[in-house]
Amino acid sequence: MEKIRNWPVTILLAAANVVVYLVLAFTGDPGDAARMLRFGAFYTPYVLRGEYFRIFTAIFLHFGIIHLANNTLVLAVLGMRLENLVGHIRFFLIYLLGGAGGNLVSMLMERRNGDYAVSAGASGATFALTGALLWLVLRNRGRAGDLTTRQVLVLVMLSLYLGYASAGVNNAAHAGGLICGFVLTMLLCPWGSRTKS
Repeated sequence: MEKIRNWPVTILLAAANVVVYLVLAFTGDPGDAARMLRFGAFYTPYVLRGEYFRIFTAIFLHFGIIHLANNTLVLAVLGMRLENLVGHIRFFLIYLLGGAGGNLVSMLMERRNGDYAVSAGASGATFALTGALLWLVLRNRGRAGDLTTRQVLVLVMLSLYLGYASAGVNNAAHAGGLICGFVLTMLLCPWGSRTKS
């Protein structure tokens, strides 16, 4: 029970994802893109006309139970490591701003190719957590908590590969989240992690 107190933000974010999904699932079809748009999914033309809240709200929306389970599991696994290393507030900022940054990178790519899609999910934010861990292992000379540089690099490469090998995945948001998480953590934690164990 005492260890659970070390990850309050991870638990709250995971709970928020689950609660939002359950509300949408019990009141309709969370796989319906038009309905998801009404509840805050990301759509570049809507953001460009001033609906900036979608940059953040889309992080908490998921198109199905598998989508939710995958992202929440990654959040839990990475969050339990990262929150302890950088602190609660920094962890929250990395997750939220990294996810928002991933959505903005996605928007820039969509503007460039003119191909717009409704998107949602926490994966940009979870990639931001991966980017944060990458900065920490590099800054701390190969180790952050129980993770090594090799382990984090394998995680990065595997995550990116799975995204590009799957259909219907917003890979621009993934790459954007990864980069934003790395940069945010470099700015918020220039000294690296507050603890190495």
